[in-house]
Parts: sequence; structure tokens; C-alpha cells
Amino acid sequence: MSINKQIFFTSFVLLVSIIYFGISDIDVVVQDSFYNFQTHHWILDWSLQPYKFIFYDGAKRFLILFAVTLLIISLILRKKVFVQEYKRGILIILLSAIFVPSVTGILKNNTNMPCPKNEIRYGGAYPKTAVWEKYPSDFKKPHTKCWPAGHASGGFALLSLFFFFKRKRNRFIGLGIGLAAGWSTGMYKMIIGDHFLSHTTITMILAWLIILLIVKITSIREV
Repeated sequence: MSINKQIFFTSFVLLVSIIYFGISDIDVVVQDSFYNFQTHHWILDWSLQPYKFIFYDGAKRFLILFAVTLLIISLILRKKVFVQEYKRGILIILLSAIFVPSVTGILKNNTNMPCPKNEIRYGGAYPKTAVWEKYPSDFKKPHTKCWPAGHASGGFALLSLFFFFKRKRNRFIGLGIGLAAGWSTGMYKMIIGDHFLSHTTITMILAWLIILLIVKITSIREV
């Protein structure tokens, strides 16, 4: 499939996913399994260690360190054959590390969607809503920032590893690393009540779309 067709198909999947999650109850069905309605607590507390360090603080630091290290290596060893051979793949990873979290952050700041822990069903004050809906006119709660999943976006940025490797087998290993990084952090945030399944899924699809656009742009640049 050409890059243009991949971009179109991924955009279509993103749109369908947003609509599906907005009109279905799948988020609630999944999220209920992470919440104890008798004790009114999530099955995992957000501050509990070592989970917080592994899936939140540590994961974030590792991804930043990885991107910075890759940038330094590409600058210091830019004349080496290996770097020259993989310079486009390195550029795709670095741009993905910047733009995937950045675009996700912009959406989070403007969509005003609540986290599970903010919703009435789980002891919060916000009603369940779809991303295209507005709150009732008499609803006067502060602006909230939970859609899509910002923390998982850093992990899903590693989906760009698919375009770093040359061999097909290694490409899918790179893709698996990105999926594992995104979903491990995303699942942690779901279990502690910070995100719904839809938040993480939409972030994954959005990340792939952004990466495809970066691949498209970098290929034009090389022509």
C-alpha cells in the first residue's frame, strides 16, 4: 500500500474510531473492571510503587533519554557510514518523538474531555460525553484535559521504529516495541482511572497517522 493510501486509510480508521467510541458503551464496560464500586477506589492506586516509576516517571524519562541520545549520536557520528545509511530513519524517529506528543498535547488542551476518575459514574462530577458534544449550559466545572492519552503518546511515538529498520522482520520488531511501550503506559493509566480505552486507542491511531505524515514529508524532502 502506498504512503498516500496508508494516510487516507489511517485517517478513515481514526474518524470511525472516534465515532464508535463516542456512541458505544465499550469504554464503560472496560473501565468498570478496573474500579471497585464497593470501596470506590481503583484497583491500583496512582501513587503505588514500583508501578508509578516503571509505567509513568521511569517510562517518560527513558523515552526522553532515548530521543536525546539518538540526537547526540546522529550529530557526533554524522559522518559514519551507519548514521549516513540510517539518517532518514533517525530523522523520522526524532520528528515523531517531537510531534506525536505535541499534537496529542494540543488536543488534550482543547477537547475538554474528562478522565474516568472525573466522571460521575466513578465518583467525579463530570457527565459522560463524546468529544463532539458540549456540556450542559449550567455545568460550570473547570476545563479538563484527558483526551487523547498524552502519556501513552510518547510510547506510541516509537512506532516510528518501523521505518528505521531495513529488514521486514526487524521492522515488525520495531513496531512491536512501539505498541508495547504505548500500551503498557496506556494500560497503567487506565487501571488508575486516568484514561479510558478509547483515549489510548485513539492516541495509537493518531500517532501512526502523524508518523505516516512525517514519512511522507521526509520522502518528499529527499526527492
